[in-house]
Amino acid sequence: MTQEAPAALPPPSPALLQRKPLFLSRTASPGRLVGIDLARGLAVLGMYAAHVGPDPTIGGPLGFVLELPRGRASALFALLAGFSLVLITGRPHPRTGRAGRQAVGRVVIRSVVLMALGYALTALHTDVDVILSFYGLLFLAVLPLYRLSARTLAVIAGAGALVLPQVLYVIRRSIEGGDWADTVIAGDPLARITGTDGFMELLFTGEYPVLTWMSFVVAGMAVARLDLAGGRTLARLACTGGALALIGYGGSWLALHFVTHARGTVAAATDGVSPGSAWWSDTVGQLIDGTPADWLLVGAPHSQTTFSILGNTGVALVVVAACVAAADRMPRLLRLATPVTALGMVALTAYVLHIVAIRVVGMREETGPALLALLLFTATALLFATLWTRHFRRGPLEQLLHATTRAACRVR
Repeated sequence: MTQEAPAALPPPSPALLQRKPLFLSRTASPGRLVGIDLARGLAVLGMYAAHVGPDPTIGGPLGFVLELPRGRASALFALLAGFSLVLITGRPHPRTGRAGRQAVGRVVIRSVVLMALGYALTALHTDVDVILSFYGLLFLAVLPLYRLSARTLAVIAGAGALVLPQVLYVIRRSIEGGDWADTVIAGDPLARITGTDGFMELLFTGEYPVLTWMSFVVAGMAVARLDLAGGRTLARLACTGGALALIGYGGSWLALHFVTHARGTVAAATDGVSPGSAWWSDTVGQLIDGTPADWLLVGAPHSQTTFSILGNTGVALVVVAACVAAADRMPRLLRLATPVTALGMVALTAYVLHIVAIRVVGMREETGPALLALLLFTATALLFATLWTRHFRRGPLEQLLHATTRAACRVR
């Protein structure tokens, strides 16, 4: 769930400015990709549904709709975080020389601030698994790749999706079978300062382990290297996303149905949760202790498997392609979606404030109050974002983050 805050962007090139309306005119700066903000705004709304709305287990049409963003909204945020990293370091061409070093400095400062802010929100002890600290480390982990081409980044993202979930599985099993993780945590200064499992949690055992979530960020970097003003490019992006979603979720469905005893093993490992939806539903969650090998066949959004990464990446790519196409070719729809686009422009602020609000008012489990809370959260956020972006280029926290990263201008 979370998001990466909009970054301080370089002025767009004359070639981009001459293209048809890919950029927002009224509520955003000329260098801001409207479709990306629209996708980020949808991810914020999906995050609200996951954190505040009724539990999808209520069933029916409402339960199905509430299930859709679970895990997939956070994957979309991660992919858009990779897009933002490329915007910071240079798009369509990476910055070099002093400008490149300053861009790297801005990313490093941003990463540190996001990690600190994430741990501050974690200290509020809400039921939300705060993603910002993971984002901060993700930025640092993929930063060395910022000069690579779209093709190379896509290959790395694909290889990561195929290999790293199996590596994570082996590491988690070794954590279960030994005490080496406790030794590492005991010597980790981050763990002592934050009162968490520190880098062990960020890399391996947390809800958004860097080891597997890197693939989403690198995929977003690859997308940012593309010429999104071209209709053919958007079509290929959407088709690629659809194919990945089919391979991810469809492949998991096939595996769970045709691999001997797989469904039974998954059902036993999830305390009787029906394995029939494990190929796409987040209701099965994720396992750490006693994870069976058959778990690698699950496609649930937070299962940290190859199937889940492929499926979630596919959904994210389709959403990005659809949002950019709508911004470029559907001005009426774009005008109607202005509040959502505005929400994407202040996504970091919206994310932080919603966690603070949850801490203050709490979350209700009953369907009625939970649905009302979701509607109130959504309406308030959309109204705030719309009014704010009429007068300011960045959200409050986005502006503070931008001001903090300006220290990188001193890099020589």
